[in-house]
Amino acid sequence: MRRKKIIVMGFMAGIPIAGVVWQHLHYIIGLQRLGHDVYYFEDSARFAYDPTNWQTTPDYAYAIETLSRLGREHGFEGRWCYCARYLHPNEAVGIGLRRMREMYREADAILNICGSQELNSDLLKSDRVLYVESDPGVEQIEIDKGTAASIDKLRRHKALFTFGENVGTPAFPVPNHGFRWIPTRQPVVTDLWKTLIPPQPEARFTSVANWNTSGLKDIEWRGERYLWSKSLEFLKFAEAPQKSGEVFELATNLKDPETRDRLKAFGWSLTDPNAISIDPDAYKRYLQQSKGEFTVAKDQYVRLNTGWFSDRSACYLAAGRPVITQETGFSAHYGCRRGLFGFKTLDEIPEAVKEINADYAAHSKAAFEVAAEYFEASRVLENLLEAAGV
Repeated sequence: MRRKKIIVMGFMAGIPIAGVVWQHLHYIIGLQRLGHDVYYFEDSARFAYDPTNWQTTPDYAYAIETLSRLGREHGFEGRWCYCARYLHPNEAVGIGLRRMREMYREADAILNICGSQELNSDLLKSDRVLYVESDPGVEQIEIDKGTAASIDKLRRHKALFTFGENVGTPAFPVPNHGFRWIPTRQPVVTDLWKTLIPPQPEARFTSVANWNTSGLKDIEWRGERYLWSKSLEFLKFAEAPQKSGEVFELATNLKDPETRDRLKAFGWSLTDPNAISIDPDAYKRYLQQSKGEFTVAKDQYVRLNTGWFSDRSACYLAAGRPVITQETGFSAHYGCRRGLFGFKTLDEIPEAVKEINADYAAHSKAAFEVAAEYFEASRVLENLLEAAGV
C-alpha cells in the first residue's frame, strides 16, 4: 500500500473522556502502523468540555493541553491542529490555520470519526471525507423521514461507513434510499491492551457507562420512539448479579437515590466514574483489572437490530477479559459463546457467568482471539481504506 497522507478528525480534545480518547487513538495509531502519515484535527464550532470542573466552556486550554500530551505520547507531535471556530475562526493552534487548510486539499483521506466534524467551507475543499458512523439508526431514520440537512451532509462525504453491520441488509428495518453504508468496526490496537496478568480473585464483572443520555439522539420513527440511552436496558436486567451469584460493578453517573438503592439490592456495586473517565491510563487499568465486562446496549441498537458492537467492549476483549453483552445482532458476524456472550433474556446471563467461571483461562484466551481476529486496527483500517478506494 502506498504511503498516504491521512487526517483523523473527531472530538477527543473537545470532549476528552477516556473512552472517547481511546476510540480516536486507535485510528491514529492503527493508521501509523500501516505506514501512513497521520494527522489529527479538530475544527469545530462546539464549545470544549473541561472534565476537571465538569464545564462546557469557550475556554479550550484543556483541549490544547490534551492534544499536546497525546501527540507526544502517541507519535503525532507536530501533526495536530485545533481550531475553535466559535471564538477564533481565523486562528488554529498546532500546525496553524494556513497549513490546516493546505492539508485539507492535500490529504488522501479525511476520516470524520463518529460523524462529529462539521462540514465547514475549508473542509469542503476536499472531496475525500469519509463518514465513520458509530451510532447506527439515527441517520438512517433521518434519511427515511426525508430530513434535508442529514441527506445533504451525508451526500457531501466520499463514502459512508457504519458500526451497524446489519445496516443495508434485510436484518435492519430502515430502508437505504440509495445510500450505500459500508460495514466497519471499531479498530483496537490489541497489543496496547493485552495483559498476561490474570485478574485478582476479588475482581468483578464491570462496565463504564453514562446512565441516561436520552434526549440527545432519541428519535421517533413510524409511531415508535427509539432511545439513545442504556438506563432502561440496565433496569430490564437489574436482577442479573443476584441471579449470577456475583457482584457486578458499574462505573456510572447515576444520581437518583431510589434507583441506586434498587440496583444495590440486586447485587450491583456503583462506583464514581470520574477518576476513570478523566485519565486514559486509569481507564485502561480499570478494564484490565476487571474479571470481564457485563453491559447492555442502547435501546436504538437493540430494537433496530443494528449489529452494533461497543468499542469499549472490544477493549475488554483485547485485554483478555470475557464480555457478556446485550445482543444487537452482532453475533451473526462474530462471537457466540467462548470469550464473548450475547444475551437477549435475563436467564442467559447467569449461564454465561457459569461458563466463564468454569474455565476462565480458556475464555480469557478466546476473548483476546476475538479481538485480534475481528477488531485489530491494522486489519480494520486497511479494509476501510480499500473499501473507500483510498
